[in-house]
Order: sequence, then structure tokens, then C-alpha cells
Amino acid sequence: MKIAVLSDTHGLLRPEAAKVISECDAVIHGGDINSQKIVDEIRAAAKESAPIYIVRGNNDKEWAEYLPHHLEFTLEGQNFYLIHNKKELPDELGDRQIIIFGHSHRYFEERKEGRLWLNPGSCGKRRFGQDITLAVLRIEDGACSVERIDIEQEADGRKATIPE
Repeated sequence: MKIAVLSDTHGLLRPEAAKVISECDAVIHGGDINSQKIVDEIRAAAKESAPIYIVRGNNDKEWAEYLPHHLEFTLEGQNFYLIHNKKELPDELGDRQIIIFGHSHRYFEERKEGRLWLNPGSCGKRRFGQDITLAVLRIEDGACSVERIDIEQEADGRKATIPE
């Protein structure tokens, strides 16, 4: 299974991110979407059968009241916990093997005590001088691997395509 993992789009779904979404079997968004329009664009880019998991971020206001604060779900036998701000994780994570969060706009990937901790960074509007990133998580035969996807930005602000 191939899963697009993104966060902090802040009102912009870049074509490069939409292309990655279209090639995946599921989509996970860690919040700070900023509008229903972006949720609709994610749904439009995703495969028809792809499950989509989205949580509300601190910038997702009234329009996003229907989105959950956090989600717990299982894909390909792997138990996930999805939340926007890592600081709001519960003390006890139980049998959750993959923890996904956003908020900092900074890519982070670490395996610790049998868990994968993943922040895909921000693939929306560039903020705080951070890289523009998302991730692809692959789960095969009970093992998972992560590929960091960097979206390059040219000096004049025009979008450049991601390498094949």
C-alpha cells in the first residue's frame, strides 16, 4: 500500500502534491488545511477508492468543525494515530505503531521504541523559510518505509516540478 502523507497546506494544494496523491492508495492530512476547497481538491486528486484521513489543525476554524481533533485507524495491519500538534498527543499511545502529526512545518522522521514518528512538513504556502515537503509511506508485508518528497521552489517563486 502506498500512502500520501501531507500537512499544513494552508489553502494551497500544489500540483506536485496533487500528483503524488493521485498515485497513492490512501491519503493522510495532518491539519491546517484552511478551507473546504482544499479538502475537495484532495478528494478530486485521490483515487476513487482511496480512503482519506484528515484532522483539524489550529488554523482550521468554523468551516472545519466537522473534522476530528485526532484519528486512530488501521491500514495494512499498521495502527495509526493522527493529530495536528504533537504536543497534544495522549500520554498512552497503546498499540499505535505510526504516529503522524504536523504543525511545525518541519519534516521529521524517527523510529523510536517500535514506533514510526512522522511529520511530513508543509507542502502548501512556504512559511518560516522551511522546505516544502510531503511524504509517501509504503506498507508491504508488515514493514513500512518512508520517502521524503521535496518540492523545489525556483528563486523567482515559480513552481518547479519534483523529479520523477
